[in-house]
Amino acid sequence: MLSQSAPKPSASEPPTHSRRRAPERRHGGAWKVAYADFVTALMALFIVLWIVNCSQQVKQSVAGYFRDPRGYTLKLGAGPANGGEGVRLHPRDAGDLKKIVEQALRQMPDYQRLRDNVKLSVTGEGLRIDLLENEQGMFFFSGSPNPTSAGEHLLQVLAGEIGKLPNQVIIEGHSDALPFRNAAPERGYSNWELSADRANAARRSLHANSVRPEQVVEIRGFADRKLLFPETPASPRNRRISLVVKFTGE
Repeated sequence: MLSQSAPKPSASEPPTHSRRRAPERRHGGAWKVAYADFVTALMALFIVLWIVNCSQQVKQSVAGYFRDPRGYTLKLGAGPANGGEGVRLHPRDAGDLKKIVEQALRQMPDYQRLRDNVKLSVTGEGLRIDLLENEQGMFFFSGSPNPTSAGEHLLQVLAGEIGKLPNQVIIEGHSDALPFRNAAPERGYSNWELSADRANAARRSLHANSVRPEQVVEIRGFADRKLLFPETPASPRNRRISLVVKFTGE
């Protein structure tokens, strides 16, 4: 009886042990970290080279942003809040400032009551902010150069935004055409004095709330010489304080 033996593998068939797959080698991700570090360092180098070749004004703006990023507003200057550094207000940037001031005003609790009496417009001289009175005296007590609490609060909000700029500011006082307590032009306390005194009262309030002394360059008292509504010269809305943030020629 012949013994049966296991069949021998053919010459073309590899041994069984050679069929086993070698374990896969997994490459680590360390190279990705090193590459990211390299790209970051390269970008930092380009930024430094760019800053070195920039003007002093741009350098101050960049430095101001990193010193006080929360006090930095788009196109309005960097630097610490109220530091007067950074990019000056040009006519092309007036729309941005107008939007920023409007946004700050909307944060006021009583903005809905005041909004019809606050007018913002861009003129050839700069951004003009007019605070229009009503019959009862919204921002100043009627017949008085003293601001009301609403007037003080509004001036405080405006000062917070204007004080961030290096631009010069003009403050104007206007009255309606009604004689003040029947004062004659040659004697007594007239609309001329009242309009100038209100402008100065607004100036003092701005200085007490972030506007630097050197920013205010003019105080103007016009009485009723520049009525906002000439068709109704007695309208209380002709009584107003105007803040003009001047454009710079630089």
